[in-house]
Amino acid sequence: MANIVFFDGVCGFCNKSVDLLLKMDDGRRLKFAPIQGETAKYYLRQDRRENVDTISFYDGERLHYRTTALLKIGRTLGGIFWICYPLIVVPAPWRDAAYNWFAKRRYRFFGKRDACRLPTPEERERFLD
Repeated sequence: MANIVFFDGVCGFCNKSVDLLLKMDDGRRLKFAPIQGETAKYYLRQDRRENVDTISFYDGERLHYRTTALLKIGRTLGGIFWICYPLIVVPAPWRDAAYNWFAKRRYRFFGKRDACRLPTPEERERFLD
């Protein structure tokens, strides 16, 4: 299995981001799995599942986190996102500074759900448990 986006299933911002990725992924290259789900237990170490403020992306070979995950997702989608990919040469700690600041405040800005997002019937094949 490749191109899995692991996201915080109860985060309002994360769910809006997944909605956007679903719309932009015309080639249906991405699958989605909540960090709180069974698929995450298989791919992510326990500390990564407990640290739900970090997006993770499995590209079929490696797991990527934070801004590296975002850049790899953009590269997978192609199109306009290729413009951002050269940022991969910037050291991750520098790229991740703003990401970490926002991640700590995302519930305050966008809210938190009581339960993980349920995909619509049309989206179901794109989601892993």
